Amino acid sequence: MTKSKIRLAAAAFLTAVLIVVSCAINPVTGKRQLMLMSEDQEVQLGASYDPQVIATFGEYTNTSLRNFVQSQADQMGKVSHRPNLKYHVKVLDSPVVNAFAVPGGYIYLTRGIMAQLNSEAELAGVIAHEMGHITARHSASQQTKQTLGQLVLIGGMIASKTVAQYADYAMQGMQLLFLKFSRDDEREADRLGTMYSSLVGYDAHQMAEFFKVLYKMNLSSNEGGVPTFLSTHPDPGDRYNYVNTRAKAWQDSLKLPSYKINRDPYLKLIDGIIYGEDPRQGYVEGTTFYHPEMKFRFTYPAGWQFQNSPIQVTMGPPDGNALILFTLSGQKTLAAAADTAMAQYGLTPTGSKNIIVNTLPALSVLSTQTSQDQTTGATSTNQILSYFISYNNAIYVFHSVSAQANFNNYTAAFEATMNSFAKLTDASRINVVPDKIAVKAVPRTGTVSQALTALGVKQEKLAEIALLNNLELTDNITAGKLVKVVGK
Repeated sequence: MTKSKIRLAAAAFLTAVLIVVSCAINPVTGKRQLMLMSEDQEVQLGASYDPQVIATFGEYTNTSLRNFVQSQADQMGKVSHRPNLKYHVKVLDSPVVNAFAVPGGYIYLTRGIMAQLNSEAELAGVIAHEMGHITARHSASQQTKQTLGQLVLIGGMIASKTVAQYADYAMQGMQLLFLKFSRDDEREADRLGTMYSSLVGYDAHQMAEFFKVLYKMNLSSNEGGVPTFLSTHPDPGDRYNYVNTRAKAWQDSLKLPSYKINRDPYLKLIDGIIYGEDPRQGYVEGTTFYHPEMKFRFTYPAGWQFQNSPIQVTMGPPDGNALILFTLSGQKTLAAAADTAMAQYGLTPTGSKNIIVNTLPALSVLSTQTSQDQTTGATSTNQILSYFISYNNAIYVFHSVSAQANFNNYTAAFEATMNSFAKLTDASRINVVPDKIAVKAVPRTGTVSQALTALGVKQEKLAEIALLNNLELTDNITAGKLVKVVGK
């Protein structure tokens, strides 16, 4: 769909919205609330987001994990306020510690959060919390507010709105994933999370314990293309005490003989899960990006910010005045790839030539794009230098963008990056393996520090691995207790 068609469709949708604004009954509160979509429309919206989420972040393909998280959602869904809604839970191939939900019953957990959790009860609490956002229609309500004009700008590495559209193109429709819930919404999701997990027999106190772990972690960075849990779940006050209070109330009410924690079964479930970045999906050393699976490499300017995702790589200076976007074309020829890109971004080509990039056939295209600020009416023009490179039966694409007035300041950096694309033949760069969680039994009773050292954890990693297990280095730990360590 061209940009003009997208704008027309959006205008038509907004016109329809203004006519069809209605109130709905909230399934949790029983109160009326402003809602622009029916439940069927909400489910359709979630179904449309799901392939975008998977394409953008990648799905972690572990059958045991996938089946277990789905089984937990199936149990809790039946006791939730929306028992007839089908919940879909998936594990994303991202190292960032996060979980989020979209309307219509779709819940996503990163492998990063799966590695950080230490029991089935903690996992149940996280899933139940996200389910609470869905049952209370928080995400659908956010979508309603956004559609009505409460625009939320996603903070990215590129400051210029006209330049940012290139980095954001693959993220169209994904803004909902980055919205922060209100203090009241978070409190309600915590309340519902303790309810749903307690009703299926889990110890909801463990949900509070996991919140405590999160506050110890440095989650301010936004690596891996997914926002961190605390950035999308702002602290609504003393959640630790609140969740513990709600957990006690439910346990006092239910009076079950015991409540499941299931620490060891969970640790065995995640034994072998990838921990941290997976270098096979691309990794950076110095200012060189290596991709072992696709067997290519390129360098980028020192000091530039760099972000790798399954769909694209983006690079830019800290001031946000330029951008290099690297991606794959779905076309089979250089000419077709160029034509598609010009139409995709609404670019006007001003010149092109066939070139060779490190023995690889390529096409260089210079183009411009003029856009208008919808608020002020002011127009601006970007200049774009694109390289389309044929390699291994695929077309790789660089788009180097800056405002036309600044383009000459970045031309050398743009060309140096794009001309550095080359085949990767170094076996040591290709045969890399990721770190993985390894679950081991403590060899002898002592402190956590002594136990981890005995299991081969290096001194500089002791604090990180202790936190991974929600333990303090000075804690005492008994022989035979299972703990997580990290290795190849």
